[in-house]
Amino acid sequence: MLTVEGLQAWYGSSHVLQGIDLEVARGEIVCLIGRNGAGKTTTLRSVMGLVARVRGRVVFDGADLVGRPVHARHARGLGYVPEERRIVQGLSVRDNLRLGLLAAGGRRREADAIAAMAEIFPRLAERLDQSAITMSGGEQQMLAIARALISGPRLLMLDEPSEGIMPLLVDEMFDLLRRLREEGTTILLVEQNVELALGIADRAYILDQGTVVHHDTAAALLADAAIQERYCAV
Repeated sequence: MLTVEGLQAWYGSSHVLQGIDLEVARGEIVCLIGRNGAGKTTTLRSVMGLVARVRGRVVFDGADLVGRPVHARHARGLGYVPEERRIVQGLSVRDNLRLGLLAAGGRRREADAIAAMAEIFPRLAERLDQSAITMSGGEQQMLAIARALISGPRLLMLDEPSEGIMPLLVDEMFDLLRRLREEGTTILLVEQNVELALGIADRAYILDQGTVVHHDTAAALLADAAIQERYCAV
C-alpha cells in the first residue's frame, strides 16, 4: 500500500532524513522505532506532505505523492495523528470530530460518522458536548485518533500515541489499534515504548540518524535485546 524510496528531508539547512526506504503492506501494522531525533516523526510528516523540502518517492496505492498537497493525500486515504494531538481549544468533542469530516468530501453523513466514532470510543460518547480541551490527556488522544478515523482512512499514521497517558488508557488504545487492523485499517506507528509497539506490530524498522539501520519482523526484534540496546536504549 505504501512504498517509500530514498526519502530525504530537510528543515532549513538541516538534512534530517538521509534516504529512508520502507514498505507497508495492506492490513499490516508497521512501526518505526529508534531514539529521539532518529527521524521517525519527520518520516511521518514527510509522507503526509508536512515537510516543505523533500526528495525521493512516496508511493501510496500506486500514486507518487511527492509534490502533492496535504489535502490531496488525505483525500486519497491517508490519516495522520500528530504527537501534539492538535485538539482545537474552544470546540466541543463533537465539533472536533466534525473537523475530521471537512476533507472527506461528503463521503459520510455527519450523524452516522459521529455515531460510529462514539461506538468505537465509549469515553467520547459520554463527552460529545464537553469542551474537548477539558478532557484528560488520554481522552484527548482518543479524540485525535477518532478525528483521523472519522473520514475513513485506508492508512492511519500515528506519532507517539502512548506519550503522557496513564497505563490503563494506553492498554485500551493499543487494543483499539489491534481491532482496527483486524477490521482492515493499515497502520504506520511511531512509538517510543518499544515493547508495546513490537507487541502489536507485524514488522518494524529501526531508524538512526535519518536512515533505516535494521528491519525485521516485530517478533524477531522483540526477542533481540542486543539490537534494542544498541539503537533504542536512552
